[in-house]
Parts: sequence; structure tokens; C-alpha cells
Amino acid sequence: MTHSPSYHIVFAGGGTGGHLFPGLAVAEQLEKGLDNLRVTFTGTGKALERREVAAAGWNYLAMPCRPAPQRVLQCAPFFFRNLQGYITAGRFLRKENVTAVVGLGGYASVPTALAAVHRKIPLVLLEQNVTPGRATRWLAEKADRICTSFAATEQYLPPGCRIRLTGNPLRAGFENTLGKDTRNPRPVLLVLGGSGGARTLNEQVPPALAELRGHLAGWRIVHQTGRTDDGSTRARYARFGLPAATVPFLDDLPQVLAETELAISRAGGTALAEFAAAGVAAVLIPYPHARDQHQLRNAEFFAKAGAALLLPEQSPTTNFAGALAESIQPLLDDALIRNRMVQAMLRLARPEAAAMVAEQIQAAVHRSLKPQIRRAA
Repeated sequence: MTHSPSYHIVFAGGGTGGHLFPGLAVAEQLEKGLDNLRVTFTGTGKALERREVAAAGWNYLAMPCRPAPQRVLQCAPFFFRNLQGYITAGRFLRKENVTAVVGLGGYASVPTALAAVHRKIPLVLLEQNVTPGRATRWLAEKADRICTSFAATEQYLPPGCRIRLTGNPLRAGFENTLGKDTRNPRPVLLVLGGSGGARTLNEQVPPALAELRGHLAGWRIVHQTGRTDDGSTRARYARFGLPAATVPFLDDLPQVLAETELAISRAGGTALAEFAAAGVAAVLIPYPHARDQHQLRNAEFFAKAGAALLLPEQSPTTNFAGALAESIQPLLDDALIRNRMVQAMLRLARPEAAAMVAEQIQAAVHRSLKPQIRRAA
């Protein structure tokens, strides 16, 4: 008699929504195709991770970890904290009979991913950006396969890596907006700085929009501020006399994007995949301080495709708000320009990404489970 094997998949990483949400999308897809499935997410322990994983119904384990040191004095804490995470992860993988580990990127993924390699557990990596992060580059040669969102990512990885171009997996709800005309009679101008907000956008977008108040008739402003700057951003809009809905975090982002005609945003890979699925024209202001400039490379790709306008962040001494207003005005005024950008966005969408990544994980798992299946038979 043949018994159906059980599967325990661990998703390692998080820290930001851009890393976490693709993992949640893939876990949901795996649930559709695998019986006897258990899922655990490991991460930094941040409230966002705990809340979103619990809402999805999966288990969560905070893992000791620490980002790469910026100063010499940080080296020892970095080493010992991540060693603690590696040991903790190894014990967990052994005790809980983990079938595969999926690295979601970021420093929080590294201890669990390395423990999987040491225990010869299949490791699949997800990379959301054109330029792979340090975690992906470091783990690339150790992984069973790497699922990328952009074809150009391959040039940044070592030769011989098993790379699959899948696109960036999206949470449930975004696929319902793909290619549909669900625009509200009062379209949304969305300001999105990522799950934690972006101080530059929180400070510079309100005065930029104040310069354009005559062009905003009929538009609704929705601004995700992050939890730290919500009050100050709301006060800034009030000072300029602009009605705006400011929120620390958008729990209903798929619905908001269905009503959005223009976004002002950072350029993280997951946000851009969501804009593509929903068909949202965007003005992209990449985060300028990343070592590998991954947001700039993402924004350049979308701008070259005609789907977005790239506006590099400028020095605080320059009139960045004025430059932003100048860039936004034609997009507010001309629906034809926005529509051309929307069509370009939709051409970049990969609605099958979650299913493709799930297939790659299942393929890696199946190969490792073959001996167990034969013994059970």
C-alpha cells in the first residue's frame, strides 16, 4: 500500500513586505497542489511578519539573525547572532522533518538557508529584483534552483546556477485586477513607500501635490506612510489644505490598486509586480542608499518598457518637490499618456508566477523524496 508523503515547507526571510508577500503567495499555491502540507515561516520577528503569517493561517518562528555589519564593532555581534540562528534553524529542521526551505531574500533568510544546505535539504531561492541581493548571491551556488523575476538577473549570478525565470509571485486578489477596467469615477493617486513607508515620499509628496492642486480635481489621494510617520504626514497634508487618506499600512492593497490610475512609489520588485498585475502607471523614486542599487535597476527596466517614469531622489538642498510636481503634472492631465503606460505595465505582468515557483519547489521536493516513496511502497 502506498502512503501519500507529508510535506513540511519552510519559508525563510521576511523583514519587509517585498520579501514576505511572495512567500505567502507561493505557500497558498502549494496548498492547492500538495496533500499533507505543513508550512512554517521563519523571520526577524517583526510585527508585520507575525501578523501577515498568522492571518494566512501558517506557523511562524522568529529566528536569531542580524544584517551585515557597517562598522568594525558590529562584526562580533553579527557573527554570534547569525551563528545562533544557524544552530537554532538546524535543530528546527531536524526536529520538524522539514522537506524543503524556500529563501525569500534578505539577511533573515541566511541562517535557515545555510542550515538546509548543511542538512542536504532542498533549497529554492526567490529573487524579486533585477540585481540579486547579497543573500541570493551568496547562496546561489548552494541552491537547488533560483526563481527570478527578471531575465537580466542571470548575468549577476555565478555560471552554472540552476535559474528559472518565473516572475514575482503575487498574493491572492491581484490576479482579479489583471487587465480589467475597474477604475473608480474618482481615481486614486497612490503614494507607496513600501511596507515601512519612505520618509522622502512622506516629506516631499505633499508639497509637490500642493503645487498641483489645480490639476487634482476628481482625484483621491491615498498615502501609505509606514507606522512611524503617519501622524506627521497627515499633519503635512492638512497644513497644505489637501484632503488625503493617510494610513500606516494598506491591508486591502489589491482593492486600492484596482482603483488606482497613478502611483508615486519606491521601486521594490514586489511593488512593481503588483503594479504590473493591476495595470497602474507609476512615477518611481528608487531608494538611493542600497549598496547594489537594486531599486534603480528595477525602475530603469520599467521605465525602458514605457510603463513608468523614473525620477531619481535628489539632494535635500535641491527643490525635489518642484521636480516631482513637474514630472507628475502631465500624467494627471493626460489620460492618453497614462493609458499607454498602463498597457505597457500589463505587458510586464506575470500572473502565473506563484504557480511556476510552486512547481519548482515541488520538483525539488519530489526528487529528494523518491527514496522514501519507494520504501513506503
